[in-house]
Amino acid sequence: MAERQPEVKQGAEDQGRAGLGSPELVLRGLRSVGYLPNERIASVVYLGERLAKPVLVEGPAGTGKTELAKSVAAMSNMRLIRLQCYEGLDEAKALYEWNYKKQLLRIQAEQVSRPGSSSGPDGATSWSELESDIFSEEFLLARPLLAAIRAPDPVVLLIDEVDRLEVETEALLLEVLSDYQVSIPELGTIVSTQTPLVFLTSNNSRELSEALKRRCLYLYIDYPSVEREQEIVRSRVPGIGEHLAAQVSGLVRSLRDMDLKKRPSVSETIDLAHTLFLMGAEEITPQLAADTLHVLLKYQSDIEKAAAELTAGGSGPSGSYPRVGTAGR
Repeated sequence: MAERQPEVKQGAEDQGRAGLGSPELVLRGLRSVGYLPNERIASVVYLGERLAKPVLVEGPAGTGKTELAKSVAAMSNMRLIRLQCYEGLDEAKALYEWNYKKQLLRIQAEQVSRPGSSSGPDGATSWSELESDIFSEEFLLARPLLAAIRAPDPVVLLIDEVDRLEVETEALLLEVLSDYQVSIPELGTIVSTQTPLVFLTSNNSRELSEALKRRCLYLYIDYPSVEREQEIVRSRVPGIGEHLAAQVSGLVRSLRDMDLKKRPSVSETIDLAHTLFLMGAEEITPQLAADTLHVLLKYQSDIEKAAAELTAGGSGPSGSYPRVGTAGR
């Protein structure tokens, strides 16, 4: 395996991919499409492309793992192919399956055009010809993994929420990501002519196998700092004031420090900033924060807990954001 990767990489370059250049160019490229990475994120993305290795991105839900893969595809002008994982996902939905309805119609059409051809010595030959016909490219339905391998140009393959897969399906991923080839009994082995840039995301709902982790570069994305989240808010909500953006990010961080069933994601932070901006708010008061908690929190028990802290706490340190309690600090 270690000897094969440079050969695959050369094949990708032969297909015309210019590469990501350097970590600094990745950093600038991601920022140009609205994703604000730190140096560590940019470095791992760059190494994943140069080493032709999948990148396993772990972290809490809503921290921008999926958005990273989308942004890499956007900045590099590559097509994004996404496999959304879920419990019960099987090979037919992840890799390929045959178009059985179309195959059946083809068999029926053959029987109508050649009545009685299925019997006798000539019948065997006719069936052999028919079998080679219905198990051909025309009847093959390529699912995300096969589509990424067969793509003529480099693509970004996003395997989203891989921790939701069963162990058996995870083993299928290992086979595909090891050699970037797929064996189809009726057609033979399909080998990739380019190496997809692969991102696997995980919310840590279960421990992934060591075999899968060994094949990947590892990247952990946590909730952003208050300062970085404030920068994200200002980039995604043009026109919002610096003071209001600081209050939004401070409020969200305070909520994440609480013992909640589901902590607010970055996308929900942006939703709150949009909401307050559209309302014409210039400052978050404890009452306004309590009235808009439904934008950030999606469980009634969490809303009630946070609202109780807000209405009892008053303003936070230096008036920068409402106090929402100190649990977990």
